[in-house]
Amino acid sequence: MGLIWITNANYLKDYKIQLEFNNQKKGIVNFEPLLDKKIYEPLKNLANFKKFELNSWTIEWENGADFSPEFLLDKLIKAENYNSNS
Repeated sequence: MGLIWITNANYLKDYKIQLEFNNQKKGIVNFEPLLDKKIYEPLKNLANFKKFELNSWTIEWENGADFSPEFLLDKLIKAENYNSNS
C-alpha cells in the first residue's frame, strides 16, 4: 500500500465526519470515542470539533490536534456498515 491521505472531509452531525481518501475509499468516522487524550479535550466541545481544516494529508483542528490518515482509514473500514440516518 502506498501513501494514504484524505482528499475531502465533510462534517455531518454530532462527532461524525465523512472522509474521502486518495485510494477511493470513503465513509464516515465517529470521532466521539477517539477524543480521550488530552490534546483532544477541547474537541469534546462540539463547536470546537466542527472547526477542522483539511491540510495536505489529514484533518486538523485549531489547537493542532489531528489523526493520521492511516488510523482514520482503519476506523472508516470498521464503520463501513454505519447507517448515516443514525
